Amino acid sequence: MIFASDLDRTLVYSKRAIDELGNENQLVLKPVEKRDNHWVSYMTTASYNKLKELSLTSLFIPVTTRTTDQFNRFHIFKEDIPLTYAITSNGANIIYHGKLIEEWAAHIKSRISEESVTQAELLTNLKKAGFQFDGQIKQAENLFFYFILNSLPPATDRKAINDVALSNGWRISIQGRKLYFIPRAISKGDALDFISKREGLEVIAGAGDSVLDWDFLKNCHTRYVPAHGELARVSGTSNYSLTKNYGIGAGEEILKKFLDLLHLKI
Repeated sequence: MIFASDLDRTLVYSKRAIDELGNENQLVLKPVEKRDNHWVSYMTTASYNKLKELSLTSLFIPVTTRTTDQFNRFHIFKEDIPLTYAITSNGANIIYHGKLIEEWAAHIKSRISEESVTQAELLTNLKKAGFQFDGQIKQAENLFFYFILNSLPPATDRKAINDVALSNGWRISIQGRKLYFIPRAISKGDALDFISKREGLEVIAGAGDSVLDWDFLKNCHTRYVPAHGELARVSGTSNYSLTKNYGIGAGEEILKKFLDLLHLKI
């Protein structure tokens, strides 16, 4: 059985996310990511223990928009919770026992060149439509890009920006202060479907907070969305269970629900 989950703002929370979303019950935290010799992301201790149990009794697959290098900063997946698979770069890369599946990466790059305009063309077309972004632009493995914004665009502009992106073979997602632009070919759902067919296993449950996560959540038997997530505020998606908890407590709640489902299946 497969259990799949997004990481950031679903199971794992940065200091910024904890400050923004809160830790109302003062849950005990465990550091899980180190950058420049500083701990920067956390789970609750209970979440960590539940994830370890889940990974020992089922096929747990992290599904993240992070690049592979960013994903590798999670020390828990190197030491405490060994993984068979991980989906990184929003589905552009699949890692199997620590190594990139080259055929999948090549397939995605081929589709991008066929289905989407270049990043430069997209930015030019957005500028022609009257959109420029107040923030720092970041590249993700030359596959997609995002802005770390100083201020978020209003809701009316977000739809118009997405319309321009869609007409050029791209789409957007806003996660915290980050505005992502992703080529249409890059999909967490397609990557998870590839693994499911490769292993001959069903995806029992999934969890995620962003619009980009709906790509794989829609193919899960059971779906969980954190109450604070982007998906919880977007119309057009349904048939998921919203957590009762907000912030880092939502991650703990999701993993408890995963384990409850696993025990029922067993």
